[in-house]
Amino acid sequence: MMIKKNVATSDSGFIFNPATGDSFSANPMAAEIISLLKQGDSSASIKKIILEKYEVESGQLEKDWDDFMLQLRDANLIES
Repeated sequence: MMIKKNVATSDSGFIFNPATGDSFSANPMAAEIISLLKQGDSSASIKKIILEKYEVESGQLEKDWDDFMLQLRDANLIES
């Protein structure tokens, strides 16, 4: 999965989709995931980074990952 190229993001977690005019705020972990997705990192690579950097269990990350990807899809921020 990859964030759409026209979606603007900032390090502070601000996300703007010019195609829809929608804007969102992300917490630091979500902002990092979005940044890594935008760079083209794989899901497996991103999950490894998150597990090493944040205090989160692998099982919880998998559940949260799926939920977050659904949110990004619903917000029209990721390529299908």
